[in-house]
Amino acid sequence: MPGGGPAPPAASPQLARSAGIIGAATMTSRVLGLVRDQVLAFLFGAGDQMDAYNIAFRIPNLVRDLFAEGAMSAAFVPTFTRTLANEGRERAWRLGSLVVNALLLATGVLAVAGMVFAWPITTLLDFSGSFAAVPGKLHLTVMLTRVMFPFLMFVAVAAALMGMLNSLHRFFIPAVSPAMFNVGSILCTLGLAPVMPLVGWPVIMAPAIGVLVGGFGQMAMQWPALRREGFRYEPVLDFSDPGLRQVLTLMGPGIVGLAAVQVNLVVNSILAMGEGTGAVSALSFAFRLMYMPIGIFGVSIATAVVPTLSRHAARNDVAGMRDTVSSGLRLMLMLNVPATVGLMVLATPIVALIFEHGRFTAANTAATAAALACYAPGLIGYSAVKIAVPTFYSLRDSQTPVLVSVATVLVNVGLNLTLVRLMGFQGLALGTAVSAIFNAGVLLWLLRSRLGGLDQRRVADSFARIGAASLVMGLAAWAADAAIASWLPARTIPVMALRVVSSITVALVVLDQAARLLHAREFNEARAMVLARMRLLKRRA
Repeated sequence: MPGGGPAPPAASPQLARSAGIIGAATMTSRVLGLVRDQVLAFLFGAGDQMDAYNIAFRIPNLVRDLFAEGAMSAAFVPTFTRTLANEGRERAWRLGSLVVNALLLATGVLAVAGMVFAWPITTLLDFSGSFAAVPGKLHLTVMLTRVMFPFLMFVAVAAALMGMLNSLHRFFIPAVSPAMFNVGSILCTLGLAPVMPLVGWPVIMAPAIGVLVGGFGQMAMQWPALRREGFRYEPVLDFSDPGLRQVLTLMGPGIVGLAAVQVNLVVNSILAMGEGTGAVSALSFAFRLMYMPIGIFGVSIATAVVPTLSRHAARNDVAGMRDTVSSGLRLMLMLNVPATVGLMVLATPIVALIFEHGRFTAANTAATAAALACYAPGLIGYSAVKIAVPTFYSLRDSQTPVLVSVATVLVNVGLNLTLVRLMGFQGLALGTAVSAIFNAGVLLWLLRSRLGGLDQRRVADSFARIGAASLVMGLAAWAADAAIASWLPARTIPVMALRVVSSITVALVVLDQAARLLHAREFNEARAMVLARMRLLKRRA
């Protein structure tokens, strides 16, 4: 800032604390999500049943990701926060009930339509005819689609409850509530899998039922916490209410604005359907592995940023918004750049350790690891978008993210159509990663003019320093993994665990020392955030 004065802090300590709390809860959920994926991989591998399940779950899961980690937060939190600050809790609670009821109506209609039209929807996705060419595969996909579509209603209500709790700075419960989805899915899969053949249903129906049970659990877990804050549900619906209209007005474009990643995944799935058995599943397993750092770091930072941005926006404090965005970006870089390099270098041993059991073969590992290495560069883009888009909505600009999202989808389709011919399904992962970086770059470039800059010199300096440290870390991790693999070539669980743990330990030590030597200021804050999250998890264990 002009006029000299003391240098600004590396990043907001309050933001780091909030992000640490959210990250601790989100880590719990993501670890359970990883266990869920392990159960699915063990029972079904990356074959026809798993392909059918992934395609059937793609549309409901798309809506879950948009609501839980995007549009609801971007549209509802700023409006609810302003109502809470300016009109009091009673008016805010009424707005919450109105939003819940509107979402139930909209998603209920979508769920019924999805169940009725599941066959033409699925047939349209299988334009290459590859699913139809495998006896029973398309029919199984339709059946699973019908079972899982009602999940939309549960996740919509859960997202509304999450938005209210986040506005009240109650971060832990909403962040950990997705863990209930994973718990429900795991228990139903393990408990119902032996029962399904007895009633004449395919075994893969067990995790499909688990999706419904888990979605209900995600919603139910948040209800008591919100009631303790004073919320009382009202069965009211008034589309003339100014607050509801503002939320819906922002959510429509907000869904489009945040949809680039999810629409790109749908495009990937459609194109992957024509790449042979297992391609859809390999991409799905790889994306969820890559998305774990986003869930732990990117989403937690973005969720902590949104209420702070909303307060600055309500006061027309552009400088405060600029500092918050810059702080969030720099904190995100400190965590996600090393994560990107680590996933690329250690993709194969990580996938083998986590998934290569039961029906998940070494060939499945090779395919999933190749996709993971191609997805990983998009980590930074995905996380930056989760900060940039809510910033536009805090400025009451819902058009810019929409236009950029549409452009990103077009870029992704063009890249994927080209790269899938050159690289197979791995090209779909790489095209999606490049598109995510394009999306983030354009949004931040446009946001810079709206906020009078983003403190870009400090952001670029932080990126350069942590980037150099991460490259050194990557070389060390690769050398450690190669040395252990040559010494212990077996692929047993203890050996793979030794490879992964030893390589990550070496990587973290080298990263810490390299960051210190390069004076990456925000790295200390990022490290403190991770350590605080680990202490919080230990206390709650």
